[in-house]
Amino acid sequence: MKMVLGVDIGGSTTKIVLFEEEKQIADTLQVKANDQITSLYGAVGNILHKNNLPLQKISNIVLTGVGASLISGDVYGIPTCKVNEFEAIGAGGLLLSNLDEALVVSMGTGTAFVKVSDGKTVHIGGSGVGGGTLLGLSSKLINEHDIEAVIAAAESGNLQNVDLSISEISNTDILSLPPTATASNFGKIKSVARDSDMALGLLNMVFQTAGMLAVFACMDTKIKNVVVTGSVATLPQAKPILHEVGLFHNLSFTVPENAAFATAIGAAALYFTR
Repeated sequence: MKMVLGVDIGGSTTKIVLFEEEKQIADTLQVKANDQITSLYGAVGNILHKNNLPLQKISNIVLTGVGASLISGDVYGIPTCKVNEFEAIGAGGLLLSNLDEALVVSMGTGTAFVKVSDGKTVHIGGSGVGGGTLLGLSSKLINEHDIEAVIAAAESGNLQNVDLSISEISNTDILSLPPTATASNFGKIKSVARDSDMALGLLNMVFQTAGMLAVFACMDTKIKNVVVTGSVATLPQAKPILHEVGLFHNLSFTVPENAAFATAIGAAALYFTR
């Protein structure tokens, strides 16, 4: 049985998925390298070695992502094609969530918003707030460059030491929002605020921003499901923060299994629909 490789070549990371026929995910892998071409070839060689597969077992390689433009011709002599990144984001989000329509939000260095409805995929825009924002600000605010350390610090954080809530600026109830809702991210940094509070505040800001932009994108549409993908979506704080945004605005936010590989999965899935 022949297999297909879906490859998402990002700015610093390449994500690859090994696909069997009938859209079955056999394996996933992530590789970082100093340049995108090295990352691509390393990812392909790595996943083949990991699964003890010869090159002849791969029928096609499907590329997507910003680094795909750097690749011309076939990879390792295997027939290679490219698909639009936003099409891949949409296809991957629907496949992993088992939905027919949704807003798919891809959170990487920045954040992309892709609407899939009535068989059409539309890239409706993006935000510069994403994983790059999180790492850039954490390096300055708490002198931490390691995302795992930021996540660990945030676990003991207290948002009341950094964020301003609606109840603190208004005595009037807002029908659509609870008084505990955020009025201003980092709008009240207390003198007692610790690095853990700042770390949680950063994560809260990034996910609330993505969540609220998703809410705006779904307004005046029939879409009620938001599928959040990408490496940033897999951080442990993502689900509870996004779930709370969804409760406020009658939307269902889902972070599916294999969310980090959704775009590579979507690229391979598109091959089978051609």
